[in-house]
Amino acid sequence: MKFTRITVDPEVCSGKPCIRGQRFPVSRLLGLLSAGETKESILKAYPYLEPEDIDEALQRYPRS
Repeated sequence: MKFTRITVDPEVCSGKPCIRGQRFPVSRLLGLLSAGETKESILKAYPYLEPEDIDEALQRYPRS
C-alpha cells in the first residue's frame, strides 16, 4: 500500500512521519485522537489538515 499523505524527510521534524511534508507529525495527530478529539474538532483547529490526512494516518498507524 502506498501512502501519499504521510511523508518522511530528514529535514522536516527530524525525519518523523509528517502530514504532507508539513511540520505536523503523525504522532501529534494520533495523540489528539487518543486524547478523545474528534476528526471534526481536529480539522476545525488545524484548517490546513484535510480529512484524507487523518484517514491515511489511521490506516498506516491504526489505534489499538
